[in-house]
Amino acid sequence: MMKLLNKVFFLLVLLAGFGQVQAQTPTQAPTQASARNSNSDYILGAGDVVRITVYQNPDLSLEARIGESGVISYPLIGAVKLGGLPVPEAEKRIADGLKSGNFIKNPQVSILVTQVRGNQASVLGQVLRPGRYPLEQANMTLSELLAMAGGIAQSGNDIVTLSGKRNGKPMRMQVDFPTIFIGEGKDVPVADGDVVYVDRMPTVYIYGEVQRPGPYRIERGMTVLQALATGGGPTLRGTEKGIRIHRRDAEGKVQVIEPKMDDLVKDGDVVYVRESLF
Repeated sequence: MMKLLNKVFFLLVLLAGFGQVQAQTPTQAPTQASARNSNSDYILGAGDVVRITVYQNPDLSLEARIGESGVISYPLIGAVKLGGLPVPEAEKRIADGLKSGNFIKNPQVSILVTQVRGNQASVLGQVLRPGRYPLEQANMTLSELLAMAGGIAQSGNDIVTLSGKRNGKPMRMQVDFPTIFIGEGKDVPVADGDVVYVDRMPTVYIYGEVQRPGPYRIERGMTVLQALATGGGPTLRGTEKGIRIHRRDAEGKVQVIEPKMDDLVKDGDVVYVRESLF
C-alpha cells in the first residue's frame, strides 16, 4: 500500500510541475520574439558593439566592436564586414563563412547589438535635451528622434530643420512639425549623421502704451489685433490709430509700417502703440 501511495504522490508532483512549465511558456515566448524583432531591423554601423553566438558552439561566442571600416575579426573565418548590413544579413554572412569553410555543417548564428554607436543623429537648438542620439532601429522618424531629446522646448519653433546626406548628396529640408499629428504633414525618416535643428520661436515685440509690453510668441496666423490682445491691449492713453510696426526687409533695413488690425505680424516685428494726443 505504501508503494502505491508513493507512486500516486510522485505522479501528482510530476503533473503539477508540467502544468507550471506550460503556464510559463506562453508568457516567456513573446518577450523573446519582441526582442528579436526589435533587433532584426537595425542596420549595423562602425562603433557598434555586437555579441555573436553560434548554437551549440560556445567556443565561437564573441563580443566585438565593429571597426571604422565596418569589419570585425571572427574566429576561424577571419575578417568579416558587417557594417551597413541589417542584423539578419550579418548573421547569414557569418553562417555562410563557417559553412563554406567546412567548420560547421549547419551553423545557427545569432547577433545581439549590445551598444549602439555607429548610427547616430544630432539634435540641436531649442529642445529639452540636445545631444547625439543612437538610431536604434531602421527607419526611425523625426518625431521619434525628437521624443528621445525630450521634445521641442517652449521657446522652440514649430518649423524643424533636418539636414544630412541622401544617396551621397547633401540634403536639407524644413518640416512643419505640428502638421504631422493633425494629418496634414508626413513624418520623415532620419538617417545616420543627420542633424536636427530647432530654432527659437518666432517673436513679436510690443511696447509703448500697452498694458503688458514685452516679447511674445507669434502663434500661427497671428494678426496685429491678436498681438495687441496678447499684450493686454492699449492703455487708456494709447490709441489704435497710432500703431506702427518696425520691420526689417530682406536687405536688413528697418521699415516703418502703418498696419491694419487684420494684418499678420512677422518674426522680429516691433509693434509700437503711440500715446493719444486727445
